[in-house]
Amino acid sequence: MAIVVERVSKRFGNFQAVDAVSLEIASGSLVALLGPSGSGKSTLLRLIAGLETPDAGKIWLTGEDATHRQVQDRNIGFVFQHYALFKHMTVRQNVAFGLEVRKVPRQRIKQRVDTLLELVQLQGLGNRYPAQLSGGQRQRVALARALAVEPKVLLLDEPFGALDARVRQELRSWLRRLHDEVHVTTVFVTHDQEEAMELSDQIVVIHQGRVEQVGSPAEVYDHPATPFVMGFVGPVNVLPGDAGLLQRQGIEVLNGQAFLRPHDILISTDANEAHTPARVHRMLHLGREIRVELTLDDGQTLTAQVERERFLQLELQPQQRVYVRPREARSFPLNYSI
Repeated sequence: MAIVVERVSKRFGNFQAVDAVSLEIASGSLVALLGPSGSGKSTLLRLIAGLETPDAGKIWLTGEDATHRQVQDRNIGFVFQHYALFKHMTVRQNVAFGLEVRKVPRQRIKQRVDTLLELVQLQGLGNRYPAQLSGGQRQRVALARALAVEPKVLLLDEPFGALDARVRQELRSWLRRLHDEVHVTTVFVTHDQEEAMELSDQIVVIHQGRVEQVGSPAEVYDHPATPFVMGFVGPVNVLPGDAGLLQRQGIEVLNGQAFLRPHDILISTDANEAHTPARVHRMLHLGREIRVELTLDDGQTLTAQVERERFLQLELQPQQRVYVRPREARSFPLNYSI
């Protein structure tokens, strides 16, 4: 394992930021720490980096105890949300900085910088200053600088958070391709579920300083371990256990709540005893899919996701009477375990 976190805790005053977290991250993997603001994900990343010291527990890097090792002795590359580039240095100088500090021979520095600028698709921009680059280009410079010293682990703290949606999408695809080339163990923090699903090999869902679930994107989405994971990773409808929609289908509900994904709500224009009547409230076009907001006769609201082809077949209109049924629903026991 490249990283092993063993019952690590960190408190700031009365706030328990990280609470007895244990985690293993395999060498060469790309892992997302996913959670809402204040969940402890960035603190955990900083603990791994050595920017914070744990109150309890141990951190192992490539088989060695690094709990109290200095940042510069951990062989870690760190990329911040806001780039943290040296404004007075050119792109080349920024990328070369860590190598120069280590007194690497000048010719080797030049070769390494040339290789990295090509890798991050910034060849020809080496003599520009950060202010002359776009946000996406600056973030790529920051990644090149972090990779220059050939770290064993690359840590990214919300690396695309300061960028607009289109640039974020482009950089996500680029980072995945980059990782597949360099294969350095990479851990990134995000609160964006889509970003975590698209980029990572594994997702670590964090809530209130604790790990709720670890798994592949498919496992976390399709088999959530807790109600929090079900509600945070992807859109969800939450219905009371006695809802007529559930009772008509004979769905057993634990702990008084049922969770339904929008794509598991089936819509028909034909009345059927097994279907629940509803009325179309509004429709949101999301490209290949349409989000349909529905109101049931008992006042309960529901959101369904419909493929464009099916939507065209249904010919839905606002205020139209339709009939719905759940394809699948999930519930959790009161004392669930993970």
